[in-house]
Amino acid sequence: MDYRTSLPWRIVTGIAQYVDDRIGWDKLPVPLGLGTLLGLRVKLRQENLHDTDALPAVNVPEPAPPTDSYKVNRTADGSYNDLGSPRMGMAGTRFGRNIPLDKIPPATPEDVLSAPNPREVSRALLTRGELIAAESVNSLVAAWLQFMIRDWFSHGTSPSERPWTVPLLDDDPWPEQPMQIMRTPDDPTRDPHAPAGTPDTRVNTFSHWWDASQIYGTGEEEQREMRTGEHGKLHVWDDERMPFPSGADRDPSRVPGFWLGLALMQGLFTREHNAVCDHLHAAYPKWDDEEIFQRARLVTAALIAKIHTVEWTPAVISHPTTVVALRANWWGLAGERVHDLFGRISGSEVISGIPGGETDHYGIPYALTEEFVAVYRMHPLVRDDWSLRAAGDNTSLRECSFRDIAGPEALKVLETIPTADLFYSFGTLHPGLVTLHNFPKFLQEYERPDGHLQDLAATDILRSRELGVPRYNEFRRLLRLKPAADFEDLTGNPKWAEEIKRVYGGDIEKVDLSVGMFAEKLPAGFAFSDTAFRIFILMASRRLNSDRFFTEYYTPEVYSKAGIQWIDDNSMMTVLLRHHPELRTAMAGLTNAFAPWNTAAAAKGAKGHAEG
Repeated sequence: MDYRTSLPWRIVTGIAQYVDDRIGWDKLPVPLGLGTLLGLRVKLRQENLHDTDALPAVNVPEPAPPTDSYKVNRTADGSYNDLGSPRMGMAGTRFGRNIPLDKIPPATPEDVLSAPNPREVSRALLTRGELIAAESVNSLVAAWLQFMIRDWFSHGTSPSERPWTVPLLDDDPWPEQPMQIMRTPDDPTRDPHAPAGTPDTRVNTFSHWWDASQIYGTGEEEQREMRTGEHGKLHVWDDERMPFPSGADRDPSRVPGFWLGLALMQGLFTREHNAVCDHLHAAYPKWDDEEIFQRARLVTAALIAKIHTVEWTPAVISHPTTVVALRANWWGLAGERVHDLFGRISGSEVISGIPGGETDHYGIPYALTEEFVAVYRMHPLVRDDWSLRAAGDNTSLRECSFRDIAGPEALKVLETIPTADLFYSFGTLHPGLVTLHNFPKFLQEYERPDGHLQDLAATDILRSRELGVPRYNEFRRLLRLKPAADFEDLTGNPKWAEEIKRVYGGDIEKVDLSVGMFAEKLPAGFAFSDTAFRIFILMASRRLNSDRFFTEYYTPEVYSKAGIQWIDDNSMMTVLLRHHPELRTAMAGLTNAFAPWNTAAAAKGAKGHAEG
């Protein structure tokens, strides 16, 4: 790919690679660390974007016939984001890859089920004793991530036939013999006549774009059901119906993965959309329902992307260098103050940020990737035990296990405890650290709404193998990172090193990606691994760079002047306080809504701390 291949850029990327190998970006002063990350990102863009759409395909999804509205509106299915390639990134298109297609490992039963068995990995290395807390953040971090994932990707509903059969050891207490894990759905666009050796591919049933499809739906019919038809607004919890498609067969609380945290976020941003509608209606009273809805959707999706970029991610990877780098993705190194005063002062994404700049796919059609999905398997963020308390005085309202706030049970909690108290409880409870021996107990024994019992820890291990994501050492090599020389080199914890060595039979090359990432030494301020961060360096900016609604069409003419101002003026804190002003004391003095909130009992004196 012809991207920044000039001699000066080759020198920059070469120095960045050398310095990172010898010292590490996180050990450098912030300016040098930023320069190193810039060089690493250029190299990742050059070598770690790989197109699966070039492989033989049949029955590919067809965008609807074009209309003029597609130029300025996001479509329900993600089509026409790229006007020259309308299918790019739409729902039903393939996941891309961050590794060369000829390096995708096979997914034979032996590769998926043995060396070692995924259930053995789950029991020996992932089982939580006591919660290992991520003390620099609160549990809104976990809720937010699930909210994002419901926008970004899904492989679809697993077929019931031909499940993976996982043999169990004699001492395994699992109630079903053997354990069965459903397969990921096959790619419906795969050409049955493709040459032998063609890599496996899968499709994303959601749109690949950062378009807030978790609150707007992924099809025209679904979107129509969510809309009130008046002033651009969506149905909310206060109405006689839920802000979701009706019908028992489409009840979202019965979709695996639904829980209280996700419900809170969906409700909050449904209300935020409606607040944007009120703002736009006041500014432009002649606009009809459709115009208000489409502008409000653009604004709300962009605000969500901004919150993730400059608030959520800096909270979970709070190293000084990454905090500056992530804010620079949005505002550039010139910073927020310069942006607010003068707007963009340069065409460079480094100086003035990505929003409002040029659209760029870096030579490869945009798609989220299987590697991106794999590194976002962060179930350890979720607590097992939840103390639900009142925002006013911190009194206990209910002590819950995760099972009590998952699936349909989550709706019962929403009906009995005020939403502000639930947000307060999340804000004052730490999530888990993404590390070994910290997988939620209730997700290792997860009873899905359909009654199927599932060990999500074993499933996470199996999924990466099934989808052809390399094991830890090979994954690092393909990102030009040093592989672990041995188990002691992998982790700074001698006990863990011995445990991993025993489970993997002394073969460091067999260590699964998740296990390696959970075990490795973390950079200062990080709640997850540096290996995962390398994918984020590439993909976090790509989701903005490739989307014309975040780049060339991120303008007052498309969003409206009032809409752009709303995005500039708001944050997760302002969103929470707009809809729940009674949380003001709990967030007093904070600069990031994902940091631990003040407890009501401590609010009158020194700042309180979130609870473990």
